[in-house]
Amino acid sequence: MKNFPIKLGTKVQIISGFDKEKTGEVIKLFKNTGQILVKGINLKYKHVKPTKEGDVGEIKQIEAPIHHSNVKIYKN
Repeated sequence: MKNFPIKLGTKVQIISGFDKEKTGEVIKLFKNTGQILVKGINLKYKHVKPTKEGDVGEIKQIEAPIHHSNVKIYKN
């Protein structure tokens, strides 16, 4: 995308989806897909297998990207 409407560190409000009306800070931009990563929003679970013998598998909670059209810049 040439003109990306949101910058890194901007506070945004979610306007659609499961996390509607929540706010968070932009921590990463994916300009080629038009998606953004918002801190604490759109949390998904990732199951991680043990890599070495004796390790324990775990379930991690990570933020998934959300399309920039589903957010708006938050103004107090």
